[in-house]
Amino acid sequence: MIAISAPSGGGKTTVIQRLMERQDRPFVYSLSMTTRTKRNVESPGKDYIFVSEDEFKDHISKGDLIEYEKVHGHYYGTPKAPIEKWVKKGKLVLFDIDVRGALSIKQAYPRASLLIFLKPPNLEALRERLAGRKTETREQIQQRLDRVELEMEHSEQFDYQIINDDLEQTVETILQIISSHYRSA
Repeated sequence: MIAISAPSGGGKTTVIQRLMERQDRPFVYSLSMTTRTKRNVESPGKDYIFVSEDEFKDHISKGDLIEYEKVHGHYYGTPKAPIEKWVKKGKLVLFDIDVRGALSIKQAYPRASLLIFLKPPNLEALRERLAGRKTETREQIQQRLDRVELEMEHSEQFDYQIINDDLEQTVETILQIISSHYRSA
C-alpha cells in the first residue's frame, strides 16, 4: 500500500496518473469515496465514488471503510473490500489521500504501508496550481491553503518527503523509493 499525500494542488493526482501509466509494475488505484460534488472534469467510478452524506455515514457504521476523514467540509474515505482483495493478489495499491487518511492506513497496516508526502516548491506555486485548475472559488482555494500548515506538520510522520517541483523527477524518485522499499520488505 503506497499512500501519496500532498496539500491540495500539490500534484498527487498527476503523479499517481503517471505511476499508473507504468506497465512494468502491478499498480492499482484505490478509488476513494466522497460526499463532495463532482467537478466537471471528473467521472463517477473513475475519479471517485460519489455518494450522499447519508450513504457515506452508512458505510462508516457498517465498517466498510479502511479510513475516512472530513476534509474541506466533505467526507472522504477508502472502501475496504477492494484493497484487501488487491493486497492478497500482490498488487501495489496507490492511494491519493490526505495526510490524516494516510496516517490511519499506516496505523492499520504498519508493515504493509509506505507513506510518501509531496511538498510544493513554495506556497505561491501551490496557490497558482489551485487557481489554474479553475475548479474552486477564491474562498475554497483559501480554505485549502489554510490547511497547508497542518499538512506540512503531519508530513514529518511520513516515510519519505519529496519536493514536487519537477514532475518527471518526482515520478522517478517515487519509483526508486518503491523499488527499494519492496525489495527490502
